[in-house]
Amino acid sequence: MDGFAKVYDELKSIGASVLAASVDVGEKAQEVADGLPFAVAQGVSREVADSIGAWWEEKRNFIQPSEFVVGADGRIVTSSYSSGPLGRIDGADVVKLVKFYESRKS
Repeated sequence: MDGFAKVYDELKSIGASVLAASVDVGEKAQEVADGLPFAVAQGVSREVADSIGAWWEEKRNFIQPSEFVVGADGRIVTSSYSSGPLGRIDGADVVKLVKFYESRKS
């Protein structure tokens, strides 16, 4: 989430929003959200993970990273599902992707 925080102003300037969520609740969830310029929803459940096709880590009881870039029409433009800490979508890459798609509109 830090990568998206670093480019948050640029994302906003191109009309993009950042939505984030955590399995944590209460104070633990607030620790995740502290210092981020966007809200972090809390309490992601196994049912939510299953509904988006994400990997649920049974041993530690949490969702593995699942990231989506959603177009203005509500369709998923690109996604990333990880089974660990590698392979996450980078905020700066999302800026480039949005700008690329916007440049193709004209």
